[in-house]
Amino acid sequence: MIHRVLVIRALHQSAELADALRDAGLEPVIVPVLEIVPPESFAGLDDAIARLSAFDWLLFTSANAVDVFRQRLHGDLPEGLRLAVIGSITARATQKAGFEVTLQPEKATGEGLAEALLPHVPGARMLLVRAAVARDVLPAMLEEAGATVEIVEAYRTVIPAAAPGLLQEIFAGPAQPAAIAFTSSSSVHHLLQVLEASGLRLPESTVLATIGPITSATLRDAGYLPTVEAKEANVISLAKAIASALEQPA
Repeated sequence: MIHRVLVIRALHQSAELADALRDAGLEPVIVPVLEIVPPESFAGLDDAIARLSAFDWLLFTSANAVDVFRQRLHGDLPEGLRLAVIGSITARATQKAGFEVTLQPEKATGEGLAEALLPHVPGARMLLVRAAVARDVLPAMLEEAGATVEIVEAYRTVIPAAAPGLLQEIFAGPAQPAAIAFTSSSSVHHLLQVLEASGLRLPESTVLATIGPITSATLRDAGYLPTVEAKEANVISLAKAIASALEQPA
């Protein structure tokens, strides 16, 4: 029997996770609960890009932020500007965009990135490119340590119009997914928001798998215990964790 796994990340990012799940012997069911859309205005980002030479560090906390930044950047990065990314997925997006990563922490969290940056912080001017809604722990830690951090929004996440109907069909039907893959705190918030509006809850028997500790914490805060957490913050590790959890006897 092939277990079905619900993939809820943005559609343009679902293929990599779906492939990893298939490689692990699982069947992905793709129903995105978040869609990446432009911010209310690009004015802040464009203004910061025009002043890039004023910064010592450029910080990315998601691949989406890298992609949008690359699209808005006309030309090259100023010489001497150093880049820090939160984890391997963001690092790959940064390299694909043609940028060289200066620093990547071992721990792929805001706290981990802040700690890795601490030796470079005193007096540093940092530009943080991120989503409209994000955790403030990274800029807070950096500013407390003596950095000047400017935050600009690169994108927003919204719930796709088709998501509620598709999820209702899945969770109200007899063929429940064996597992759900959560790849971000936003995916947790959006899925639970849709289910709550439909009068549904996550089935107790469903394996709830997360890509890392921050996503796990978000799930716990929402009242659900993660079944398994990926050992590394990437989709291959997440797929392996799900496969392993589903092999365990109930």
